[in-house]
Amino acid sequence: MSTGSGADSAPAPTPTLPASGGKASMFASLRVRNYRLFATGAVISNTGTWMARITQDWLVLSLTGSSAAVGVTTAMQFLPMLLFGLYGGVIADRFKRRNLLFCTQGAMSLSGLFLAVLTLSGHVQVWHVYAAAFFTGLVTVVDNPSRQSFVSELVGPDQVRNAVSLNSANFQSARLIGPAVASALTAAVGPGWAFLANGLSFLAPLTGLLLMRTSELHEIKRTPRGKGQLKEGLNYVSKHPELIWPIVLVGFVGTFGFNFPIWLSAFADDVFHGGVGQYGMFNTLMAIGSLAGALLAARRRSARLRVLVGAAIGFGVLEMLAAFAPGVWLFAPLVVILGVLGITTNVTANSSVQMATDPEMRGRVMSLYFMVFTGGTPLGGPLFGWLADEFGVRVSFMLGGLICAGAAVLVGLMLARAANLRLKVDLRRGERHVQFVPRESVPVAAVA
Repeated sequence: MSTGSGADSAPAPTPTLPASGGKASMFASLRVRNYRLFATGAVISNTGTWMARITQDWLVLSLTGSSAAVGVTTAMQFLPMLLFGLYGGVIADRFKRRNLLFCTQGAMSLSGLFLAVLTLSGHVQVWHVYAAAFFTGLVTVVDNPSRQSFVSELVGPDQVRNAVSLNSANFQSARLIGPAVASALTAAVGPGWAFLANGLSFLAPLTGLLLMRTSELHEIKRTPRGKGQLKEGLNYVSKHPELIWPIVLVGFVGTFGFNFPIWLSAFADDVFHGGVGQYGMFNTLMAIGSLAGALLAARRRSARLRVLVGAAIGFGVLEMLAAFAPGVWLFAPLVVILGVLGITTNVTANSSVQMATDPEMRGRVMSLYFMVFTGGTPLGGPLFGWLADEFGVRVSFMLGGLICAGAAVLVGLMLARAANLRLKVDLRRGERHVQFVPRESVPVAAVA
């Protein structure tokens, strides 16, 4: 989101982004004081967010008895990004991102406290949960591009790759802790206390933002207020194939390949008959793989586009193989590897897009990235849920992997074309290899 180091060499140039090759310290960005504050606050608030997600779904199910109502809650969270995602990028480029994060993190805290008060007082209704989910989605429209592009201000351009990877590791660590804490807390004292913990968890990132040394931030040129800034951002991306194609690829992966709540629950219930406990185990295995993939990605200094394409192809192929796993003994380890490849695809695409974007355009470009990546969730979920109901989860899972792998091959060919490379296959004994080489004898500039 495959996990090899960025130092892997090849006989001929391959598409890459400007950065020094070789391995970096896995935790290099943590040497920066401002980033340490940012990461510490994030792991606490991310844990609270995962607690709220699990508790929110359980609460809706207990209030309505309907799985469809749970689906509506998920759609309410992602719908604002699909509708308004691009506008969030314009805001992120126009204002100081640290100030924006004060507002967005504070708003998310209020949303959690809102549900906590209603639940603890016994007055919560399902429409309250829908409203809170939609409000959180609206805040995320601004929070996502602001938070992602703020990373470069914290660590500078040389450490962006490492910092993005550590952000993903941070999120996956919280994914391991949050659901377990939420389940225990809800069982012991009720869901309201889990919502309260989520609301209070945002005090950590707010404190971190307050304690940052603004003099140590890497200054980014702000975009002045003006007309046509949304169109300007889209035009900018359209002229840069090294931005277009990674964004296209994560769109396919997010829409067709990341429907794991549907697939893993169906495998646990309908295929392996392991029940909710097995479903929880699959989610834990996925989180372990994702955490490992994020930490390994943090060791690579360069965001090689061949790593992105290779990880996405491997991700799709592995989904097709896992779809027909005969037993849980094989399916479980494949889930771990899917977590590694999925996060490698996501991290590499994220950092490659950030590093290839001019700083003053980064907010708008990252808002497009997240709109494409998460905006497909309300579309892909119902589609692959219907396929699983009509034709079985194995067919649904296999088709998702097939589409992802096919899209990755197409994107790889388009990136090679943009870099003026051609595919060379040599099957001679002792020299067998498949690689992209320049079309001409003169060196070709890397895609950047």
